[in-house]
Amino acid sequence: MARKRSEDYFDTFVKLVDYSCQAANLLDDIMNNFNADLLHEKMNEMHKIEHGGDTERHAMIRKLSREFITPIEREDIMSLADAIDDVTDTIEDVLFRLYMFNIRSVKEHARKMTEIIVKCCNALKQALEEFRHFQKSKILHDLIVEVNVLEEKGDKLYTEAVRHLYVNSKNVVEIMAWDQTYDYLENCCDACEEVANVIEYIILKNS
Repeated sequence: MARKRSEDYFDTFVKLVDYSCQAANLLDDIMNNFNADLLHEKMNEMHKIEHGGDTERHAMIRKLSREFITPIEREDIMSLADAIDDVTDTIEDVLFRLYMFNIRSVKEHARKMTEIIVKCCNALKQALEEFRHFQKSKILHDLIVEVNVLEEKGDKLYTEAVRHLYVNSKNVVEIMAWDQTYDYLENCCDACEEVANVIEYIILKNS
């Protein structure tokens, strides 16, 4: 029975990060096939994904509250679930900004940053699929490093994007809107790195 409980929690982590991947893929599709008139509709689609992740997380919390034996400490289970949930939330926040700031066209830097977010989420999903084997895995560390490297690329791209904005744009409203949008895109990369950091912390704690 203990083995079954362990598999359930690790499966839940994968399910949670799958919602993050869905959100990242939707944002990527929006960025690459941008239509400002469809943003409100896309927000509803994104919110369904975010709500699905919340529902999965709440079900996990209910299960966790009833159990005395867990595969890793319950505080670590909650920390990891919350970190994954933050990824999905920050991706949804980007779409909110596109809508609220009435963005009418997407900048190339934003497309590139979204591509990095997709790669981060995919790497996290691979890492969490491997996480159940964390004591023996030979590839989990490399996947964590991959997320860290991608986050660094995101930081560099963020710096380039903001500089390009201030050098080339003379429109104050555009500068304000894109400055904040780039900030939220960068937050997505940071949120992904935080998941990787929590995974690494749990590994070290249980080694």
